[in-house]
Amino acid sequence: MPRDELPSLLLLPFPPDPSSRSLLNTAYRPSITAALSRLKRPNGASKLTVAVECPILHGQFLRSKTLSWTEAQALVAGIYTIISVVSAQLGIGTEIDGGPNSVDATVVLIDHNRNKRFTEDFRPAIETNNTTVIDLATFASAYHPWNYIFHVRSEVGLQFYQTYLKLAEGRQTLLQEQLIPVEGGITMNVAPQGNIPRPTPARTPGVPVVCLGGTFDYLHPGHKLLLTAAALLLKVPRKDDANMQPCTYIIGITGDELLKNKKYAEFVQSWETRARNVILFLSRILELSERGWKDTQQPRRVEERDGDVKAWFRDGTILVHCVRIQDPFGPTITVENVDALVVSGETRSGGQAVNDKRAEQGWKTLEVFEVDVLDAEDVLEEKEGTKTEENFSAKISSSAIRQQRALARPGTKI
Repeated sequence: MPRDELPSLLLLPFPPDPSSRSLLNTAYRPSITAALSRLKRPNGASKLTVAVECPILHGQFLRSKTLSWTEAQALVAGIYTIISVVSAQLGIGTEIDGGPNSVDATVVLIDHNRNKRFTEDFRPAIETNNTTVIDLATFASAYHPWNYIFHVRSEVGLQFYQTYLKLAEGRQTLLQEQLIPVEGGITMNVAPQGNIPRPTPARTPGVPVVCLGGTFDYLHPGHKLLLTAAALLLKVPRKDDANMQPCTYIIGITGDELLKNKKYAEFVQSWETRARNVILFLSRILELSERGWKDTQQPRRVEERDGDVKAWFRDGTILVHCVRIQDPFGPTITVENVDALVVSGETRSGGQAVNDKRAEQGWKTLEVFEVDVLDAEDVLEEKEGTKTEENFSAKISSSAIRQQRALARPGTKI
């Protein structure tokens, strides 16, 4: 693979406390802007993995880790919001396969404590736990090679960068021109009022079966947030358990027939393309291989039928099942064995409707998790004005992307 077709890496150090949108923007926006600016190419698309250092997992033992889902998805949402706003400013497309001047970004949370030290004889390797979150040694072992590696020019940024390089040693021969320092923002840790400790966020136990639904047309940061947030709820089994059954991630994808009345419907991607892009994105955050991108560009085991795609990740411990849906409920009322439903603010009412329908059938109701929205309000600077907000909205709307495709076709009337 030519080097400019490889993903690039941006290493972001520990987030501010609390990780509000405005504080995340202050801390990370300069670095994200520098990386996106460098990767924008008029003759092709680029990919960027944004790896965020954060001690997100709790628990003494490898197979009994927990996390705060609310905090984790909020952090991912905040970073995707900054990516979307900066991309809108710079005229950068954000969708998968966006073509020239696009950067397809993926946010990955890395479980790492900056005070952790590795011994000289430590040999990094892929080591999974009962969640989909990985540690820094596993990340260094499975994510490679890179086009560029961007690191923040600060004390904590340099520490994270040096630790990563040590763990990734031998995975790739890097030229000096591939190692790019970027300016960091100001990371502020705001003490709670009255010096009263903040309450410990509630831990979220993983579940065996998670479900969500959507259209996923021109897969963009809003979709990536939704897919990542749902993956964080999975309880991943041990691969060496004698009676191992994979945790299951069911994704209902709207069928083509239901989209015929969409605005610019002729530019809606086919169900097969949309399902393929969902699997492609999830392979970036779920698949792990010592061979890096050679094995993780696509899942190693896939079964495809009309309106039905199954893909297995992490040695068969995670099953992603994409199904075509032709009604508002999809598999949530045809598959009884589902534990959790993930919704966005736009589909909140649908979650209640699903549970009402399941109750009518005598089935257990689902725990509903609502993902944060990508909202520019807290990350726009005063000088940016309304026009940027409009551009931001356009960049995270599939209908706006379809409109752009329509405008690009000669003779199209809008």
